[in-house]
Amino acid sequence: MEQERHSYRVNHLAQLESEAIFILRETAAQFEKPALLFSGGKDSIVMAHLARKAFHPARIPFPLLHVDTGHNFEETIQYRDDYVAELRAELIVGLVQDSIEKGRVQEEKGPFASRNALQTVTLLDAIEDKQYDACLGGGRRDEEKARAKERFFSHRDDFGQWDPKNQRPELWNIFNGRKHHGEHFRVFPLSNWTEMDVWQYIKAENIPLPSLYFSHKRDVVHRNGAMLAISDVVVPQEGEEIERDAVVRFRTIGDMTCTGAVYSDASHIDAIIQEVATARQTERGTRADDKRSETAMEDRKKEGYF
Repeated sequence: MEQERHSYRVNHLAQLESEAIFILRETAAQFEKPALLFSGGKDSIVMAHLARKAFHPARIPFPLLHVDTGHNFEETIQYRDDYVAELRAELIVGLVQDSIEKGRVQEEKGPFASRNALQTVTLLDAIEDKQYDACLGGGRRDEEKARAKERFFSHRDDFGQWDPKNQRPELWNIFNGRKHHGEHFRVFPLSNWTEMDVWQYIKAENIPLPSLYFSHKRDVVHRNGAMLAISDVVVPQEGEEIERDAVVRFRTIGDMTCTGAVYSDASHIDAIIQEVATARQTERGTRADDKRSETAMEDRKKEGYF
Protein backbone atom coordinates (compact mmCIF):
# COMPACT_ATOMS: atom_id res chain seq x y z
CA MET A 1 0.00 0.00 0.00
CA GLU A 2 2.81 2.41 0.90
CA GLN A 3 4.54 1.63 -2.39
CA GLU A 4 1.30 2.39 -4.28
CA ARG A 5 0.96 5.76 -2.51
CA HIS A 6 4.59 6.60 -3.33
CA SER A 7 4.05 5.63 -6.98
CA TYR A 8 0.93 7.84 -7.14
CA ARG A 9 2.81 10.82 -5.67
CA VAL A 10 5.67 10.39 -8.12
CA ASN A 11 3.33 10.12 -11.13
CA HIS A 12 1.19 13.01 -9.91
CA LEU A 13 4.21 15.30 -9.47
CA ALA A 14 5.59 14.20 -12.84
CA GLN A 15 2.31 15.21 -14.51
CA LEU A 16 2.30 18.60 -12.79
CA GLU A 17 5.94 19.16 -13.72
CA SER A 18 5.27 18.23 -17.35
CA GLU A 19 2.28 20.60 -17.51
CA ALA A 20 4.26 23.48 -16.00
CA ILE A 21 7.23 22.94 -18.31
CA PHE A 22 4.89 22.86 -21.32
CA ILE A 23 3.38 26.21 -20.25
CA LEU A 24 6.83 27.73 -19.69
CA ARG A 25 7.89 26.67 -23.19
CA GLU A 26 4.60 27.92 -24.67
CA THR A 27 5.24 31.28 -23.02
CA ALA A 28 8.71 31.48 -24.54
CA ALA A 29 7.28 30.50 -27.94
CA GLN A 30 4.24 32.80 -28.03
CA PHE A 31 5.62 35.98 -26.47
CA GLU A 32 8.47 38.20 -27.54
CA LYS A 33 9.60 39.45 -24.14
CA PRO A 34 8.37 37.52 -21.10
CA ALA A 35 9.66 37.84 -17.53
CA LEU A 36 9.39 35.57 -14.50
CA LEU A 37 8.07 37.27 -11.34
CA PHE A 38 10.42 36.23 -8.55
CA SER A 39 9.76 37.06 -4.90
CA GLY A 40 12.12 34.62 -3.19
CA GLY A 41 9.07 32.68 -1.98
CA LYS A 42 8.74 28.93 -2.45
CA ASP A 43 6.35 29.11 -5.43
CA SER A 44 8.55 31.45 -7.45
CA ILE A 45 11.57 29.34 -6.49
CA VAL A 46 9.85 26.21 -7.80
CA MET A 47 8.89 28.08 -10.97
CA ALA A 48 12.49 29.18 -11.55
CA HIS A 49 13.64 25.61 -10.93
CA LEU A 50 11.12 24.36 -13.51
CA ALA A 51 12.30 27.00 -15.99
CA ARG A 52 15.87 25.80 -15.58
CA LYS A 53 14.75 22.25 -16.37
CA ALA A 54 12.54 23.40 -19.26
CA PHE A 55 15.37 25.12 -21.14
CA HIS A 56 18.40 23.08 -20.04
CA PRO A 57 21.23 23.15 -21.08
CA ALA A 58 20.62 26.79 -22.07
CA ARG A 59 20.09 29.50 -19.47
CA ILE A 60 16.58 30.61 -18.58
CA PRO A 61 15.62 32.74 -21.62
CA PHE A 62 13.89 35.52 -19.67
CA PRO A 63 14.82 37.72 -16.72
CA LEU A 64 13.63 37.32 -13.15
CA LEU A 65 11.65 40.38 -12.04
CA HIS A 66 11.39 41.18 -8.33
CA VAL A 67 9.20 43.99 -7.03
CA ASP A 68 10.94 45.01 -3.80
CA THR A 69 8.89 46.94 -1.25
CA GLY A 70 12.01 47.76 0.76
CA HIS A 71 10.36 45.95 3.67
CA ASN A 72 11.35 42.41 2.78
CA PHE A 73 12.95 39.98 5.17
CA GLU A 74 16.74 40.13 5.04
CA GLU A 75 16.82 36.35 4.62
CA THR A 76 14.66 36.63 1.51
CA ILE A 77 16.89 39.18 -0.21
CA GLN A 78 20.05 37.18 0.57
CA TYR A 79 18.45 34.02 -0.79
CA ARG A 80 17.25 35.85 -3.91
CA ASP A 81 20.73 37.10 -4.75
CA ASP A 82 22.39 33.74 -4.09
CA TYR A 83 19.81 31.78 -6.10
CA VAL A 84 19.89 34.12 -9.07
CA ALA A 85 23.69 33.85 -9.12
CA GLU A 86 23.40 30.05 -9.09
CA LEU A 87 20.95 30.15 -12.01
CA ARG A 88 23.18 32.63 -13.87
CA ALA A 89 19.96 34.49 -14.61
CA GLU A 90 19.31 38.19 -15.18
CA LEU A 91 17.66 39.91 -12.21
CA ILE A 92 15.54 43.03 -12.63
CA VAL A 93 14.47 44.77 -9.41
CA GLY A 94 11.61 47.26 -9.32
CA LEU A 95 11.78 49.38 -6.17
CA VAL A 96 8.64 50.66 -4.48
CA GLN A 97 10.83 53.32 -2.90
CA ASP A 98 11.54 54.71 -6.39
CA SER A 99 7.80 54.86 -7.08
CA ILE A 100 7.30 56.81 -3.84
CA GLU A 101 10.12 59.27 -4.62
CA LYS A 102 8.77 59.86 -8.13
CA GLY A 103 5.31 60.62 -6.76
CA ARG A 104 3.80 57.62 -8.54
CA VAL A 105 2.36 56.30 -5.28
CA GLN A 106 1.66 57.75 -1.86
CA GLU A 107 2.99 55.87 1.14
CA GLU A 108 0.47 54.93 3.80
CA LYS A 109 0.75 56.70 7.13
CA GLY A 110 0.16 55.49 10.66
CA PRO A 111 1.37 52.62 12.83
CA PHE A 112 -0.20 49.92 10.65
CA ALA A 113 0.96 51.27 7.28
CA SER A 114 2.07 48.81 4.60
CA ARG A 115 3.73 49.13 1.21
CA ASN A 116 2.25 45.88 -0.04
CA ALA A 117 -0.52 47.46 -2.11
CA LEU A 118 1.96 49.92 -3.64
CA GLN A 119 3.67 47.06 -5.49
CA THR A 120 1.02 47.16 -8.21
CA VAL A 121 2.13 50.52 -9.62
CA THR A 122 5.82 49.54 -9.42
CA LEU A 123 5.09 46.29 -11.27
CA LEU A 124 3.04 47.96 -14.00
CA ASP A 125 5.72 50.64 -14.45
CA ALA A 126 8.39 47.94 -14.80
CA ILE A 127 6.27 46.07 -17.37
CA GLU A 128 5.79 49.25 -19.39
CA ASP A 129 9.41 50.38 -19.07
CA LYS A 130 10.85 47.00 -20.10
CA GLN A 131 8.05 46.26 -22.57
CA TYR A 132 7.29 42.82 -21.13
CA ASP A 133 4.38 41.19 -22.92
CA ALA A 134 3.98 38.31 -20.44
CA CYS A 135 4.83 37.89 -16.78
CA LEU A 136 5.06 34.40 -15.30
CA GLY A 137 3.65 34.24 -11.79
CA GLY A 138 3.62 31.54 -9.11
CA GLY A 139 -0.06 31.91 -8.22
CA ARG A 140 -2.01 28.73 -7.51
CA ARG A 141 -5.78 28.25 -7.62
CA ASP A 142 -5.92 26.67 -4.16
CA GLU A 143 -4.47 29.75 -2.45
CA GLU A 144 -7.39 32.15 -2.50
CA LYS A 145 -10.81 32.45 -4.13
CA ALA A 146 -9.73 35.26 -6.50
CA ARG A 147 -6.78 33.23 -7.73
CA ALA A 148 -9.12 30.30 -8.37
CA LYS A 149 -10.64 32.37 -11.20
CA GLU A 150 -7.36 32.70 -13.12
CA ARG A 151 -6.62 30.98 -16.42
CA PHE A 152 -3.14 29.69 -17.25
CA PHE A 153 -2.84 32.59 -19.72
CA SER A 154 -4.53 35.49 -17.92
CA HIS A 155 -5.21 38.51 -20.12
CA ARG A 156 -4.53 42.07 -18.90
CA ASP A 157 -5.79 45.16 -20.75
CA ASP A 158 -3.66 48.14 -21.77
CA PHE A 159 -4.05 49.57 -18.25
CA GLY A 160 -2.70 46.33 -16.75
CA GLN A 161 -6.10 45.50 -15.30
CA TRP A 162 -7.72 42.07 -14.95
CA ASP A 163 -11.36 41.36 -15.75
CA PRO A 164 -12.29 37.92 -14.37
CA LYS A 165 -15.45 37.89 -16.52
CA ASN A 166 -13.55 38.47 -19.76
CA GLN A 167 -10.93 35.72 -19.97
CA ARG A 168 -10.05 33.44 -22.87
CA PRO A 169 -11.36 29.86 -22.91
CA GLU A 170 -8.63 27.24 -22.54
CA LEU A 171 -9.52 23.96 -24.20
CA TRP A 172 -7.22 21.02 -23.55
CA ASN A 173 -3.68 22.42 -23.86
CA ILE A 174 -4.40 25.21 -26.34
CA PHE A 175 -3.51 28.67 -25.00
CA ASN A 176 -4.42 31.91 -26.72
CA GLY A 177 -1.73 34.55 -26.29
CA ARG A 178 -3.03 36.99 -28.90
CA LYS A 179 -3.14 40.57 -27.71
CA HIS A 180 -3.45 44.15 -28.88
CA HIS A 181 -0.70 46.74 -28.53
CA GLY A 182 -0.20 47.70 -24.89
CA GLU A 183 -1.89 44.61 -23.48
CA HIS A 184 -0.03 41.81 -21.74
CA PHE A 185 -0.57 38.46 -20.06
CA ARG A 186 0.09 36.97 -16.67
CA VAL A 187 0.94 33.30 -17.00
CA PHE A 188 0.52 30.83 -14.11
CA PRO A 189 2.30 27.51 -14.71
CA LEU A 190 1.53 26.30 -11.16
CA SER A 191 -2.22 26.90 -11.37
CA ASN A 192 -3.15 23.26 -10.77
CA TRP A 193 -0.64 22.71 -7.95
CA THR A 194 -1.57 22.70 -4.28
CA GLU A 195 0.56 23.75 -1.33
CA MET A 196 1.15 20.06 -0.63
CA ASP A 197 2.26 19.46 -4.22
CA VAL A 198 4.77 22.29 -3.96
CA TRP A 199 6.30 20.92 -0.77
CA GLN A 200 6.45 17.35 -2.07
CA TYR A 201 8.11 18.60 -5.25
CA ILE A 202 10.63 20.63 -3.24
CA LYS A 203 11.47 17.46 -1.33
CA ALA A 204 11.70 15.31 -4.46
CA GLU A 205 13.93 17.83 -6.25
CA ASN A 206 15.93 18.76 -3.14
CA ILE A 207 15.39 22.48 -3.77
CA PRO A 208 16.99 24.78 -1.15
CA LEU A 209 14.74 27.39 0.48
CA PRO A 210 15.07 30.51 2.65
CA SER A 211 15.43 29.68 6.34
CA LEU A 212 12.17 31.56 7.09
CA TYR A 213 10.18 28.52 5.98
CA PHE A 214 11.60 26.42 8.80
CA SER A 215 11.01 26.59 12.54
CA HIS A 216 13.03 29.25 14.40
CA LYS A 217 12.69 31.67 17.31
CA ARG A 218 11.47 35.19 16.64
CA ASP A 219 9.92 38.08 18.54
CA VAL A 220 6.38 38.62 17.27
CA VAL A 221 3.42 40.89 17.81
CA HIS A 222 -0.21 39.78 17.48
CA ARG A 223 -2.05 42.23 15.26
CA ASN A 224 -5.45 42.00 13.55
CA GLY A 225 -5.47 38.22 13.57
CA ALA A 226 -1.92 37.87 12.26
CA MET A 227 1.35 37.14 14.02
CA LEU A 228 3.92 39.59 12.62
CA ALA A 229 7.68 39.58 13.16
CA ILE A 230 8.84 42.61 15.13
CA SER A 231 11.22 44.74 13.05
CA ASP A 232 12.03 48.32 12.09
CA VAL A 233 8.77 48.45 10.10
CA VAL A 234 6.60 46.39 12.48
CA VAL A 235 6.76 48.27 15.77
CA PRO A 236 4.57 47.12 18.69
CA GLN A 237 1.87 49.60 19.62
CA GLU A 238 0.41 50.29 23.03
CA GLY A 239 -1.87 47.49 24.13
CA GLU A 240 -0.62 44.96 21.58
CA GLU A 241 0.41 41.50 22.70
CA ILE A 242 4.16 40.92 22.31
CA GLU A 243 5.66 37.44 22.42
CA ARG A 244 9.40 36.95 22.80
CA ASP A 245 11.26 33.99 21.28
CA ALA A 246 8.14 32.46 19.80
CA VAL A 247 8.87 29.21 17.93
CA VAL A 248 7.44 29.95 14.48
CA ARG A 249 7.89 29.61 10.76
CA PHE A 250 6.37 31.33 7.71
CA ARG A 251 4.11 29.51 5.25
CA THR A 252 4.33 32.37 2.77
CA ILE A 253 6.93 35.11 2.34
CA GLY A 254 6.36 38.73 1.41
CA ASP A 255 6.38 42.23 2.88
CA MET A 256 7.15 42.11 6.62
CA THR A 257 4.20 44.40 7.42
CA CYS A 258 1.64 41.83 6.29
CA THR A 259 3.34 38.41 6.27
CA GLY A 260 2.16 36.45 9.28
CA ALA A 261 3.97 33.59 10.99
CA VAL A 262 2.51 30.37 12.41
CA TYR A 263 3.52 28.44 15.49
CA SER A 264 5.58 25.48 14.32
CA ASP A 265 8.27 23.01 15.35
CA ALA A 266 8.75 21.91 11.72
CA SER A 267 12.47 22.25 11.13
CA HIS A 268 12.76 20.02 8.04
CA ILE A 269 10.78 19.21 4.89
CA ASP A 270 9.11 16.02 6.13
CA ALA A 271 7.79 17.81 9.22
CA ILE A 272 6.43 20.65 7.07
CA ILE A 273 4.67 18.17 4.77
CA GLN A 274 3.04 16.54 7.78
CA GLU A 275 2.03 19.96 9.11
CA VAL A 276 0.51 21.03 5.78
CA ALA A 277 -1.44 17.75 5.61
CA THR A 278 -3.23 18.57 8.86
CA ALA A 279 -3.64 22.34 8.33
CA ARG A 280 -7.19 23.71 8.24
CA GLN A 281 -6.25 27.13 6.92
CA THR A 282 -4.66 28.02 3.59
CA GLU A 283 -1.28 29.71 3.64
CA ARG A 284 -2.89 33.00 2.55
CA GLY A 285 -4.84 32.86 5.80
CA THR A 286 -1.72 34.14 7.58
CA ARG A 287 -1.54 37.27 5.40
CA ALA A 288 -2.72 40.49 7.03
CA ASP A 289 -3.20 42.17 3.62
CA ASP A 290 -5.91 39.66 2.69
CA LYS A 291 -7.83 40.54 5.87
CA ARG A 292 -8.34 44.20 4.97
CA SER A 293 -11.60 43.39 3.21
CA GLU A 294 -13.59 40.39 1.99
CA THR A 295 -12.48 40.99 -1.60
CA ALA A 296 -9.00 42.40 -0.90
CA MET A 297 -7.11 40.04 -3.22
CA GLU A 298 -9.57 40.32 -6.11
CA ASP A 299 -9.63 44.12 -5.86
CA ARG A 300 -5.81 44.24 -6.05
CA LYS A 301 -5.71 41.79 -8.93
CA LYS A 302 -8.21 43.87 -10.92
CA GLU A 303 -5.86 46.84 -10.51
CA GLY A 304 -2.88 44.88 -11.80
CA TYR A 305 -1.53 43.03 -8.75
CA PHE A 306 0.38 39.75 -9.17
